[in-house]
Amino acid sequence: MTELLGEWQALLVLLLAGFLPNEVWRMLGVWLGGGLDEGSELLVWVRAVASAILAGVIAQILLMPPGALAAVPPTLRFGAVVAGLIIFLATKRSIFIGVLGGEAVLLFGQWWMG
Repeated sequence: MTELLGEWQALLVLLLAGFLPNEVWRMLGVWLGGGLDEGSELLVWVRAVASAILAGVIAQILLMPPGALAAVPPTLRFGAVVAGLIIFLATKRSIFIGVLGGEAVLLFGQWWMG
């Protein structure tokens, strides 16, 4: 019973310290940004900054991979990104299908190479 109680305590801490503080800011952003014009210069700039940060994170993961990804050859890592991008564009810009396709290429390539 104490093992189960310990798991619930960890989940409660995760919920209170990890999830809820972030949700407050998300909801505040939705509430404050609800009336903004999507084509405004401010939102174009915010979108550009978010895209640049995401591109930087992807580049860092590709060039200096963390953990088990470091064992994957660079050509396979880059190939999976390119395949994911092609699948993303081919499926009418479906992020979900593009990510799944890139992951499938990465996993299949790693399996194929042994």
